[in-house]
Amino acid sequence: MSMKRTLLYILLSITCCFAATPAVAQINTERVMNIGRNALQFEDYVLSIQYFNQVIKFKPYWADPYYYRAVAKLSLDDLKGAEEDATACIERNPYFNNVFYLRGVVRQQMQNYSGAIEDYLEGLKHSPSNRDLLNNLAIAYTQSEQYDAALASYNEVISNYPSYAPAYLTRGQFHIIQGDTLAARADYDKAIELNKNISEAYELRAMLRVKYDNDYQGALQDMNDAVRLNPKRAETYINRALIRYYTYDLRGAMADYDYAQQLDPSSIMIYYNRGLLRAQVGERNRAIEDFTEVIKREPHNYMAILNRAILYDLIGLYSEAIADFDAVLEVYPEYAEAMFSRSESKRKNGDIKGGEKDFTAAMKLQEAQKNNPELVAQASEKASDNIRARQESDKNISKYDRLMVADEDLAKAFEPKYESKVRGRVQDRNVTVSLQPMYLLSYYERPNELRPSNAFANELDRLNEQRAFAHQLVITNEEAVLEPTQITEHFASAIAYGKAIDEQKQNTILNHLGRSLDLMLLQDYSDAIDDIEKVIEQSPNFMLAYFQRAALRYKNLEYMRAEAALKNETSTPQLSRENVRIQYNLMLQDLTRAIELSPRFEYAYYNRANLYFVLENIDEAIADYNEAIRLQPDMANAYFNRGLAHLKAGNEAQGREDLSRAGELGVMAAYNILKRMGE
Repeated sequence: MSMKRTLLYILLSITCCFAATPAVAQINTERVMNIGRNALQFEDYVLSIQYFNQVIKFKPYWADPYYYRAVAKLSLDDLKGAEEDATACIERNPYFNNVFYLRGVVRQQMQNYSGAIEDYLEGLKHSPSNRDLLNNLAIAYTQSEQYDAALASYNEVISNYPSYAPAYLTRGQFHIIQGDTLAARADYDKAIELNKNISEAYELRAMLRVKYDNDYQGALQDMNDAVRLNPKRAETYINRALIRYYTYDLRGAMADYDYAQQLDPSSIMIYYNRGLLRAQVGERNRAIEDFTEVIKREPHNYMAILNRAILYDLIGLYSEAIADFDAVLEVYPEYAEAMFSRSESKRKNGDIKGGEKDFTAAMKLQEAQKNNPELVAQASEKASDNIRARQESDKNISKYDRLMVADEDLAKAFEPKYESKVRGRVQDRNVTVSLQPMYLLSYYERPNELRPSNAFANELDRLNEQRAFAHQLVITNEEAVLEPTQITEHFASAIAYGKAIDEQKQNTILNHLGRSLDLMLLQDYSDAIDDIEKVIEQSPNFMLAYFQRAALRYKNLEYMRAEAALKNETSTPQLSRENVRIQYNLMLQDLTRAIELSPRFEYAYYNRANLYFVLENIDEAIADYNEAIRLQPDMANAYFNRGLAHLKAGNEAQGREDLSRAGELGVMAAYNILKRMGE
């Protein structure tokens, strides 16, 4: 029975069909389970949950779907739901591999350290030497301040696994808490010696050098390595910006904040610190923009308000400055410095009397504070220290002109690690450089401000003009993760198309194409291929159908590899070398046919080039990328992939040129590769 029928039965809850054919029901339930695990592996967490929901509905006594749904919920930060599902799994099968490990991580993130410790100890009964369990147990002991037990656990995991770099990292953090910086440095050095590709190790060592050694140059080199290895983590750029600030490289620090802001536009720290730096280099209007952004997000951030007030005064907006000083002094009425500043703004604004009144009041405040020992001590500390930053939680208004740094958070410093085969795209594992993906037809694409979509094709326009589908079709290689409402919509749409096909209503070509698109979005690739083949049978000159079938075959091959990885199968009949070769040949034939039908369709050349690259036919790949770029001169992905092809062929100059152009057009990964090539 096909997946299309399975979906229909599930959604309409026609349980009698399953009851009548128990063997078929089991096969179908397992199929739904496998598709759910595949969606989970490819990080479509919401979609995977929908599939696991259906398995639980028909097989509530199974432990597996609860476990995998818990993984998905953990990935979505639904900690309570993940804990409940992990518990449900344990109730059904207390010997399920990894479930105590999973629930321990969830409880640890919920700061239920005693519960996490219980789970890790239970997991170790079943797997006594599991290094991840031992490492997380040590972290949980540290978080619960059971330091002797923590050190014993760290030593045990390192004794059992002397080449396990993450254990040295977390033990290094433990030594920092204990005040033993020499031991911490030794552990960080050892972690880097064992694995030179862990960005976190360089970052931790850099911050140790800054805080305890004042070794800013060494710290900067470590942060450069951290950025090189993990170029998409905003916190890494924020930390490097701080080090650059300490070395008086203000422009470099601002560049890091600019890039961090692209990666994390919600970070108040980025706007605040960049505002301070912009003010220091004279970019007053842009600094005001940053502080205004902080105030929008935190209306009671009086340090940002004070900074903006000072800047308003400097650019001559005295009324605005006075309003901001008013807000600060309402909360800090004894802050003489703000009173003096407001007196100046009032005087410049023509309010001489008000300015004099503020000046007199400020003088009285200042005189009175000379007799306040606590205030004298604070002023002395501020004048004598050489610290140019403040903790995020430090609300001392007199430190308004210092960069903000994150508070030291024990729970954050000891983030529990959860590594599982079912999380993360299979093609990304152990891969440092990968091609930009294939294009296909879809209703949705992930927004990308750096690379706005400009995909266009006459054939697609003609198809959209028919208004046969609920959504406008697009050509994209940046697929969006479906929202829950979209998942429900496409399940229902697949059923509706199936009914129309069965009743031979309307245009069967468009019905098959529509259902194929729905099933693709729901990650049922094999049945999506079946439908697109029906389209080709009825319309053998429909170019987009060949283009789409090649993309679906590629996705289905990825799916089969992911499924085999989940089952720890190193080889299967479907993934034999001969069968994989046949699949690639079929894809090439489809794309070649698409090009014959539409010689100016650049996306077919691009996809075929990707296949040639994978097959290591580099000359053919470069030729097809050339044609794609000739047809669309600003095709960023083609420049990026052609750059990799040139590098693979030994053409370094051409590779650099293409990667540089790809970076200009918005492919951020290109700059990371260029930087690594230069080191």
